[in-house]
Amino acid sequence: MPLTVVLAVGLDSWLLATHSAVWRSAGYIVLSASNIREAIEHFKAGDFDLVLLGDSISAENKERLTFLIRASGSRTPVVCVASSSMEIASFADATLKNDSSVLLAGMGELLEERAKTRGVPTIQYSNVT
Repeated sequence: MPLTVVLAVGLDSWLLATHSAVWRSAGYIVLSASNIREAIEHFKAGDFDLVLLGDSISAENKERLTFLIRASGSRTPVVCVASSSMEIASFADATLKNDSSVLLAGMGELLEERAKTRGVPTIQYSNVT
């Protein structure tokens, strides 16, 4: 499994830490940001495969942060975490329910689909003597 770096943004530090531990145990490298400014600074300085916006962030701030990510020229998928299945963030690549198993499955599906559409090359090794 290739290394996958996730920027997880949430205002609820306890929930963010809990989810981050689950994502790390699933093999993701997670960098957490507990406010919007910190998220912007991390995004500018890093190379992320996925950005998760927690349900503790207002819809307005989620949309603003997504806009800033897109304005930078990045095509990094943005996932909004919702407290109910009725919330849909049309500006994001996906909206997932705030449930660890649902989030993990959705993250995996989105990253797999992203790899297919980007045509990520595979490295082939041969025995050279």
